[in-house]
Amino acid sequence: MEPLNALVSVTNFMLIPALAYGSQLALGALGITLIYSILRFAHFAHGDTMALGTAGVIGGTFYLQAQGVSIAPLPTALLAIPFGMVVMIGYLLAADRLVYSYYRRVKAKPLIFVMASLGVMFVTNGITRLLMGVGETRFEDGERFLFTVREFRDFTGLAEGMALRSAQALTIITALVVMVILFWFLNRTRAGKSMRAYSDNEDLALLSGINPERVVLITWVITGMLLVLAGTLYGLDKGFRPFNYFQLLLPMFAAAILGGLGSPLGAIVGAYVVAFAELGVTYAWRRVFTYLMPEGLEPTSMMQILPVDYKFAVTFAILVIVLLFRPTGIFKGKVI
Repeated sequence: MEPLNALVSVTNFMLIPALAYGSQLALGALGITLIYSILRFAHFAHGDTMALGTAGVIGGTFYLQAQGVSIAPLPTALLAIPFGMVVMIGYLLAADRLVYSYYRRVKAKPLIFVMASLGVMFVTNGITRLLMGVGETRFEDGERFLFTVREFRDFTGLAEGMALRSAQALTIITALVVMVILFWFLNRTRAGKSMRAYSDNEDLALLSGINPERVVLITWVITGMLLVLAGTLYGLDKGFRPFNYFQLLLPMFAAAILGGLGSPLGAIVGAYVVAFAELGVTYAWRRVFTYLMPEGLEPTSMMQILPVDYKFAVTFAILVIVLLFRPTGIFKGKVI
């Protein structure tokens, strides 16, 4: 029974949280890799636009709750996601029309786009803070757990318990469905094939009659939808605080770069690698090894490589190593 207790402990405190967190990063990293491969610049406003889209969902959620609308046991925020998507897509298209489109016309260097995206980042951050403040906002409702620690112990008879939160299950399932739909869209639809052609060779795509403005429009629409989904799922799981979304920028970029910028599959794989690395290095393994070691040889330390506060240092280290030794990433995306 002791190995089972160890497995349950790892699953409860590391595997399930890492899968949920990795799914959230994957949705965000997919947006980054789409923008980089099609619009050809690193979108540094990604985290803050995610926060703004999530703020739109929160506003819609509070309105629906005030009207007595509920889909319990699921969170009401699911009904507000379309509203958040409309807000996010409209904002991204406005930013593109007011900022990015000019630099595309003059064929500015990628560094100019990056600096422009930094400006959009600061403006977006200010708008989000003005609307939501800087404190934490909780907007989840419905059933919090699919099953609790006590229910798991009673059912299995194990000493170690495990709980599965609704937000975690919803995140993993939603991310899987969205990834399947996105790959189907990119590989099976005419619009998706146009995006891939434009990404591979812009000049040849233009000669083939592909409308570049339509490709740009579709890219921003898909990115906006991914941002709202990722931000909402992250907020349901961990609560909404604008600064937390800014912090997500590093792990999302690390995931996209690790997998290979320009490769959607790479963004997904990179996201889960980053998530498991962050949680694995900062997880206290003492409880697990207490079950596995013979009596009298149990560890006395926490067996934690780094404190939780240093999890972004793990991501930064991954990013530096990849840029130094394999800048094209796992799936050989575009060189940075």
